[in-house]
Amino acid sequence: MSNNKICTLFNIQYPIIQGGMVWCSGWELASAVSNAGGLGLLGAGSMHPETLREHIQKCKKATSKPFGVNIPLMYPEIDTIMHLIVEEGVKIVFTSAGNPKIWTEWLHNHDICVAHVVSSTRFALKCEEAGVDAIVAEGFEAGGHNGREETTTLCLIPAIKEKCSLPLIAAGGIASGKSILAVQCLGADGVQIGTRFAITEESSAHQAFKERCLQVHEGDTMLTLKQLSPTRLIKNSFYEQIAEAEKRGATTEEIRILLGKGRSKKGIFMGDMEEGELEIGQVVSTIDRIQTVKEVIDDLISDYQNAHYYIQPSSAWF
Repeated sequence: MSNNKICTLFNIQYPIIQGGMVWCSGWELASAVSNAGGLGLLGAGSMHPETLREHIQKCKKATSKPFGVNIPLMYPEIDTIMHLIVEEGVKIVFTSAGNPKIWTEWLHNHDICVAHVVSSTRFALKCEEAGVDAIVAEGFEAGGHNGREETTTLCLIPAIKEKCSLPLIAAGGIASGKSILAVQCLGADGVQIGTRFAITEESSAHQAFKERCLQVHEGDTMLTLKQLSPTRLIKNSFYEQIAEAEKRGATTEEIRILLGKGRSKKGIFMGDMEEGELEIGQVVSTIDRIQTVKEVIDDLISDYQNAHYYIQPSSAWF
């Protein structure tokens, strides 16, 4: 697996990227993933600038391997964040939730490799026009903020592969070696995994959140908040309030007031399982234990190798 476009681009052993998730992706998680052979990402979306600087500096001390920062382009202090990562010598940035044309050239001028997250072929083509170095194609199954198109990963990857020539990273619903092999067969060059890393020992999420994730069954997450920014959540009291408001036709402003501030921090980071916003992917229902990052990476590689071994010409369907 080491000789592919993503490994070469980021100088990593395995084409496995850890999603830069709010309230989960601190320096401990990012450095552990990088040390295990993948690419760890710090989640700038839930960090004030000086907090991000602290995490970057701690990550540098914890790993000598490459790591990056995920930056939502809607971040309110985006100029400050961008100059901060240049000051700290960050060389890999994953951008999302915005137009890649705005910052890609500037980042390239500072010798920074850029990947951008998309949810449709249309936006993937805009990434190619903007000159990004890689595309993360994230399907409807993913946790957290999601695309309005509601296109699944298995539909999205081949569609983008047909239209774009950039290195392609699949995201959404990937938590096993078998699913890595599946998206590879569809044309992906690597994978970005969020949910499985969100509930590792090194994740900065609250222990109550991790344990709640282990109790999630199929159908227990839903895409909601579609009037603002579609977000996949675990069903709880807060989710029910949002669902009721949407059902009765609440205005966008009413939904925004109900959402308030700090809902995801309240749930994921502070451990309020009823009134917090619990963002996680559909694939969480397949995860039954909290592991270390190294155990997760080892499982992914072993499962991938076993699945690959058993695919033989004699087992072809047609």
